[in-house]
Amino acid sequence: MANIVFKNASIRLHFDAGLDGEGKPVVKLKTYRNVSGSADAESLAAAVGALGGLSGYPYIAAEKIETAEITEY
Repeated sequence: MANIVFKNASIRLHFDAGLDGEGKPVVKLKTYRNVSGSADAESLAAAVGALGGLSGYPYIAAEKIETAEITEY
């Protein structure tokens, strides 16, 4: 029987940093590690909202990134 074992999680915030010399959008990324695997959507949304407001750039989006190990017994 195979199992999935949570290893770690992080959230990555995307910020609008304007346009480059060719008029293409520039996106800055900031990653925060050690996010709890059991954090629910409401808690993450509150944290992302607070962290997104700390940047000098406008907040665009966020993503949760999880790493897990697949084991077979």
